[in-house]
Amino acid sequence: MAVSTLTSKGQVTIPKRVREQLRLETGDRLEFRVEEDGSIRIYPIARKVSEVFGAFAEKAKRPYSAREMKKKVSESMRRRNE
Repeated sequence: MAVSTLTSKGQVTIPKRVREQLRLETGDRLEFRVEEDGSIRIYPIARKVSEVFGAFAEKAKRPYSAREMKKKVSESMRRRNE
């Protein structure tokens, strides 16, 4: 279990293990949702297109399928996080 402490300014440090698992980096935005049962869920907000821009830079001989596009974006994000 990952535990953190709330500061007097209302700030919480996300434990390193959780940041790594979610591939969070400085400047990433998070959404907080309070569920009906009182639990809190934190969601990373999708990255901007500009952050993966260039993943399709090489000229394609044919249009990319949705599956190929998803793979290209995933590879680009993975390289960014290495």
